[in-house]
Amino acid sequence: MKLVLFDCDGTLVDSQHMIVAAMRDAHAAHGVVLPERDRLLSVVGLSLPEAFAMLSQGDRAYPVEALVDAYRNAFTRLRNAEPPEPMFEGAREVLDALRQRDDLVLGMVTGKARRGVDRVLKAHDMEGWFTTIQTADDAPSKPHPAMVFQAMGEIGARPEETVVVGDTTYDVSMALQAGASALGVGWGYHEVADLQRAGADQIVHRFDEVPAAIFDLLARRRAIAG
Repeated sequence: MKLVLFDCDGTLVDSQHMIVAAMRDAHAAHGVVLPERDRLLSVVGLSLPEAFAMLSQGDRAYPVEALVDAYRNAFTRLRNAEPPEPMFEGAREVLDALRQRDDLVLGMVTGKARRGVDRVLKAHDMEGWFTTIQTADDAPSKPHPAMVFQAMGEIGARPEETVVVGDTTYDVSMALQAGASALGVGWGYHEVADLQRAGADQIVHRFDEVPAAIFDLLARRRAIAG
């Protein structure tokens, strides 16, 4: 069985506005200088503790744990006050088509907490679309490959039958460490050049290019395996 694992933020949904706003509110709540926007966006995809630890740059005065809690509170407040994070153009249609195939299983691997994932899926009427969902609650943060290994174990898929679709170098590294193929998307948080340097097997620039790229990568792996 072939397995396709999608990241969430920056790949399926456009959450940039809400993430930056929650970061701003969390830092303001603790009187901490807000890092530049590019730095904030560079850590999206990591678990929250890992993200804030990276933002701290080793500064022990940077209150990582307090900022994690403040961010969660701010994000929840913003999400309850605003419309749900929108899906990227074409995402829902592509997912709907892929999930109806008999030769594919869809999964999700994300730095979000499970509660956040459930809310996104409910908001977009996609509950039950993903057979396996691995979150920051289940495994070490990306780029550790544990989430991919866990998903493959649940489905019974081999690495050469697995494709990870994501927008960050953390997604690419996670996929490659697990022996899976890495399909980068060019509309998310990390630049295409960074995805290429990280070793992405292929990069797409529109969501309607995703299915063909997935099957191309799987065919390449079959050809290599002989």
